[in-house]
Amino acid sequence: MKKEPMDKKGTEESKETVGAVESAGTEEGKGTEESVGLKEGREKEELDKGKAETAASEQPSSSKWGENRKKIIMASIIAGAILLGVGFGVWAWWTSSRDDKPEPTQAPTPTVEATLPPTVEPTIEPTLSPSPTPEVRDGQVVSNLTGEWVPEKIGIRRPFAVMINNIGYAAERHSGISQASILYEALVEGGMTRCLAIFEDFDSKKIGSVRSARHYYVSFAEEYDAIFVHFGHTKYAVSKMKELGTHNLSGLEGVGSSIFYRDSSAAPHNAFASYDGIMKGMKLKKYRKKHKEDHVSHFLFHTEDTDLEEGREAAKVTLKFSGYSYASPSFVYDKKKKVYDRVVSGGKHTDRENNKSLAFKNLIVQYVREWDIDRNGYQTMELDSAKGKGWYVTNGKAVRITWEKEGKKGRTVYYDENGDEITLNQGKTYVGVFPNDRMKDVQVSAKAK
Repeated sequence: MKKEPMDKKGTEESKETVGAVESAGTEEGKGTEESVGLKEGREKEELDKGKAETAASEQPSSSKWGENRKKIIMASIIAGAILLGVGFGVWAWWTSSRDDKPEPTQAPTPTVEATLPPTVEPTIEPTLSPSPTPEVRDGQVVSNLTGEWVPEKIGIRRPFAVMINNIGYAAERHSGISQASILYEALVEGGMTRCLAIFEDFDSKKIGSVRSARHYYVSFAEEYDAIFVHFGHTKYAVSKMKELGTHNLSGLEGVGSSIFYRDSSAAPHNAFASYDGIMKGMKLKKYRKKHKEDHVSHFLFHTEDTDLEEGREAAKVTLKFSGYSYASPSFVYDKKKKVYDRVVSGGKHTDRENNKSLAFKNLIVQYVREWDIDRNGYQTMELDSAKGKGWYVTNGKAVRITWEKEGKKGRTVYYDENGDEITLNQGKTYVGVFPNDRMKDVQVSAKAK
């Protein structure tokens, strides 16, 4: 069978295929090498491509950060400008306010006081309020008895305490006692009273009548550094004068005739002293004439007339020492003169020598423990190292007080209800020494009648 040319073609194609296979087989090793190289090249290419892509991807990010950074810087600049503007505005406001208002830190008083030592204040305070300068008058001094201005020669002189008879007959003939600065009154035997008139500025030619001493009057006189003047005495009075070293002028001594004289009145109510007689007795006895330098006034005095702020109305004060009319004095307030007139037996108690009534600016009632010292009825009272109650009366009012005396030679000090020493108004003073078991017999009335 005759083959078609198609087979020849197929044979040639087979040859080509075989050749191709062989060529492929021959070129296999070469292809393998090319494949490895290609692979390496591709990896390198891919690596380079990755780097390029990375670089490409990083390039846009860097550009974005740069833009953000610029924005941040601009924002910071704007914020700083705003803060600077606000700060400047606050500073300008504070500066303008500071011109109108004081800085609070310029007066750190609490801090300074807290750091001061505690002893600074007491040292500084006394120098800030100096004491007022006391008034001085040429040739005059303030009286120790009345608080009034008196001639210096009188103010520095020792006063004289004179025992005054006060029985009815003698009371009607009292002489010279209106010149006394202070008048004491107390019970003696038999329900009678006697007075102790303390003189400083006087010139009377007739003082009395003068009677015998009682020992508690010696104590009263001693409180004023006074010369004690009397006519007669009890043994208790003599003992007290020796005990206290009292300077006395007695009518029963040899000098008595130089000091006293008698008038035509009934004895024993007719012994009288005088200013001249007392001066003679002082010279004969050679007693000290002036107060000692350390002498202290018995009372404190106001420099101006002063009303009591508290207390009860006191238009009339009555002391009923006994049933005798002359031993139950009343003191009636004179609103115009602002003094208390002493009233006995229904009328004003007057000085027979000058017809002046006895009037007092201050009244003191001193309640004391009192009793009979013996069967003769002589009285004694608790005065030394003692204390008690009482009244102070002036300018139409009365207040309750207390009193106290230290030892035998101290002065009796009177205190108000706050415990402060009372201050008297300038003028004369009456002191009624009254039994403390009969306080009801002292009457302080708002009405004079």
